[in-house]
Amino acid sequence: MFGHAAGDDVLRKLSQQLRAFAGDAYLARLGGDEFTLITPNGDQPELAEILVRRLQAGVAADLELNGQHLRVGISIGVAIFPADGADATTLLNNADAALYRAKTAGRGKTRFFEVDMDNRLRERRTIQHELDSAVVRNELRLFYQPQAKIGGTITGFEALVRWYNPQRGMVSPATFIPVAEESGLIAQIGEWVLREACREAASWPQPLQIAVNLSPIQFRHGDLAGLVHSVLLETGLAPKRLELEITEGVLVEDFARGVSILRRLKTLGVRIAMDDFGTGYSSLSYLQSFPFDKIKIDQSFISNVKGNPQSAAIVRAVIGLAHGLGLPVLAEGVETKAQLDFLAAESCDEVQGYLLGRPHPIVEYSELIGRHATAETKLLSA
Repeated sequence: MFGHAAGDDVLRKLSQQLRAFAGDAYLARLGGDEFTLITPNGDQPELAEILVRRLQAGVAADLELNGQHLRVGISIGVAIFPADGADATTLLNNADAALYRAKTAGRGKTRFFEVDMDNRLRERRTIQHELDSAVVRNELRLFYQPQAKIGGTITGFEALVRWYNPQRGMVSPATFIPVAEESGLIAQIGEWVLREACREAASWPQPLQIAVNLSPIQFRHGDLAGLVHSVLLETGLAPKRLELEITEGVLVEDFARGVSILRRLKTLGVRIAMDDFGTGYSSLSYLQSFPFDKIKIDQSFISNVKGNPQSAAIVRAVIGLAHGLGLPVLAEGVETKAQLDFLAAESCDEVQGYLLGRPHPIVEYSELIGRHATAETKLLSA
């Protein structure tokens, strides 16, 4: 929300806090937002546990920056000499492995090194190395999942990236997307996905929508609006047919920059959808900050609408809220007729999920995109 300069100020204030609570331990900044703390004294792991509690408690209070109060959390990875490493390099690598596990566990978590962490870190680095050349080697694929009006009329497809590695076979997005985001490779992959999806959609006889996911990482670097503009010109896709899906992470990290980029994208004529609505912290506040074109309800709510009254109430409330704002709603993860019937009764506008169709290469949906004379755009009926 405050920009990069403010981010540097936060890091300086945070380092002062860490210094105050670290006692006699040696504290140094490794780079970015990572710090290392080394203590050669005391009984371990008892002292490490005390330090962890002290550091977590120390940053629990809000930081004050230019009159604003900010909540900052830290993730901590711990490695102990000599059990977790007999030399500095091994010890730091294992602390990094523990930190990675802490980050994946959620905000503000701490993890002590375990042997399997080293194996996972090595695997992650191997995946990163192989992923680095996946675009050049033409190993990435786009699969397409249909989206439809509640009555069954197909409105478009969401483009979903897949990675076919010659040694590993088809690698799950749950495995390689987090690695791509952490390493920054998501910018290169995201550009490839955008260009390939627009190129493919521009060739369809039926002028259906094409939805493409954007990572918060893509908003941090480069000229995203300029990239989208050049891709539209290059592929000839009509801007109104392109829908860019974002999560609230785009706005959480740097609100002013995120909104500015989104407004530039809107001026191109593309549509902007809020993805995974309801899973974050501030989705409601962002709806009044930017004129989104669509809300997508996260599949975690849809999967429980028939068995969990709370999930049903949330879905019902989101649909009512969106319609009150004049926004259409798409429900993700629709897998059963019962879920579809519930959504139809609640006046949900659009649906997506295995009930309509699984992600497949576009050739599997040739008729839907009009590549055969018997094109039929009704896939289901409510």
